[in-house]
Amino acid sequence: MHLYLKWADEVVHHPRLLDAVEDLIGPDILVYHLTLWMKEPQTDAFISWHQDSTYFGLSPAEHVTAWVALSPSSTASGCVQVLPGSQLRGQVPHGQKKDGANMFATGQSLEVPADAPIELLLLAPGEFSLHHTYLFHNSMPNRSDDRRIGLGISYIPTRCSCSSKVRLTASLARGTDRHGHFDIDPRPLADYDPDALAVHAKAIQRWNAARAELIPQAHSRAA
Repeated sequence: MHLYLKWADEVVHHPRLLDAVEDLIGPDILVYHLTLWMKEPQTDAFISWHQDSTYFGLSPAEHVTAWVALSPSSTASGCVQVLPGSQLRGQVPHGQKKDGANMFATGQSLEVPADAPIELLLLAPGEFSLHHTYLFHNSMPNRSDDRRIGLGISYIPTRCSCSSKVRLTASLARGTDRHGHFDIDPRPLADYDPDALAVHAKAIQRWNAARAELIPQAHSRAA
């Protein structure tokens, strides 16, 4: 969305976000990926326990996810839940449990005990959380009477590279790219600008091709 919508582009470049991310990964920052997460009210949609790193193919593992709340993210609306300290385990194998309500089409999942000491990331609109790519996290169904909407922004330092054979694109959010691991996407000049939509289409085409390679590899290593 940040490739063709000005408001989304402005969010990913917001100084408060980038200042916090810079504290973690340094001043040269790329936007690797962005996802709009929306759960309709009173629905069963959920996100299974997982690590963001599983299908991203990034090295080193210095990817940080910013979860930006666009509506209240509460216990009732199915906020993100995390297992503190789980990022210290590194990458772990994921299973695939298909469920029609799971917002992950692949069904990627981790087993987390029901009595695990989870914490809730409760956010008001305009607030954000940051988590490491290895952190175990999930979110439960939205039982509130309003949509739960948030942006998941994947930030990486420019020194990161992707293992896929397909060369991906990324957006330079701050600093300088001295490594050249990705083709840099331009910022949109206007909403739904034809050139911006063409950039987005090519970026998604590469993204889908890379995912088709990285997803089977991840589960092959887990077997």
